[in-house]
Amino acid sequence: MSLTQANSNDSVSNEGYCAGLLREHDRDRWLACLFAPEQHRRALTALYAFNIEIERIRDVVSEPLPGEVRLQWWRDLLEGQARGNASGHPVAAELISAIERYRLPASALSALIDAHTHDLYDDLLPTVGDLEGYCGETSSTLFRLASLILADGGDAGTADQAGHAGVAYGIASLMRNAARHAARGQIFVPADIVIKHGSAREDLLSGRNTPELSTMMTEFAGLALKHQDIAENLLSAVPGTVVPAYVGLALVRPLLRRMTRPGFDLFRMRAEPAQWLRQWHLWRFARRAGRRPGSGAP
Repeated sequence: MSLTQANSNDSVSNEGYCAGLLREHDRDRWLACLFAPEQHRRALTALYAFNIEIERIRDVVSEPLPGEVRLQWWRDLLEGQARGNASGHPVAAELISAIERYRLPASALSALIDAHTHDLYDDLLPTVGDLEGYCGETSSTLFRLASLILADGGDAGTADQAGHAGVAYGIASLMRNAARHAARGQIFVPADIVIKHGSAREDLLSGRNTPELSTMMTEFAGLALKHQDIAENLLSAVPGTVVPAYVGLALVRPLLRRMTRPGFDLFRMRAEPAQWLRQWHLWRFARRAGRRPGSGAP
């Protein structure tokens, strides 16, 4: 086998690894990628696989320090200090390729890493504004970078859209994972909302589904819906080429509607709608936006 063939095989292997990681750990984004033009899917997959690597650090470390070390490795990679090790890490290799191909700002990815440092600890975010900032640095960053990829590295002009979409999608994701986070002593509802609802914090940490907890989660969902409304209104001004970056917004309302309906038990009931229904929501959103999987046409 020639060196060229070996490099090509490694590249395909890295791409497959990232796709498998996304399919296993973030199937909704994996499905949403199918609505993007084929030539951009690889970079989108690399971006989302990188996000998975960062988000799951809390799940694989027993205390913050090892998590800080892992995050620092990714910072060093983005700053060029660990590039020599990238070839041995499929996600890192694919991410660096996407950064170079689409001129993605490494500073935005570094800010995402910095924001996820909060995940390693159990401190409450103090205010709604702090939560919106956290979602802005994490989920909104993914929407913004996905827009850049779909704009072939150009300015997509969707900063406001990405900001509101990220807060809506980010809060919905935090609500979906609230029981899992609480089981490890972590709450992402900001302190100013928690304080308003009496024993809801203790109920969440102890796995008790109480009226106070339901009321708190309904208010939390309302914050997400406020940003969802704005994001949907802004969507009409988004260039058709980058609309696929926002297909995932289709899943926010169904998830929040399910989690805030009377009788929903956060700890004993599945938060997400059935997989087939989520796929239908994604397809309907794409159809309404005049898209088809991989069509690349407005």
